[in-house]
Amino acid sequence: MASGFAGGMGSSHEGLCGAFTAGVMVIGAVHGRVDPEEDDTRCQDLVLAFRDRFQARFSTLNCGELRQEDYGSSGREPCSVLVERAAQLLLDTLESYNQPGEPA
Repeated sequence: MASGFAGGMGSSHEGLCGAFTAGVMVIGAVHGRVDPEEDDTRCQDLVLAFRDRFQARFSTLNCGELRQEDYGSSGREPCSVLVERAAQLLLDTLESYNQPGEPA
């Protein structure tokens, strides 16, 4: 399902990082609404927390800018390393949100 996210959507290197976008999908799958009338505050809060952590770690959400920072097949670090780091950020975000008394 997320294969098309690679390279900033279709290898354009112009859109959001696929690892970030996939994380947003995971949050939506786990914490998203199942009814249009349902409150989606929890989901939105988690996405914002994940976005903030991703930007703090990588400085950008943009695939092309990440490639300029030396990620990618021709970079110092392959995208698989970025994906692993983004997945850990996602897990940390989800875990901290589920801790009693701690914000995401």
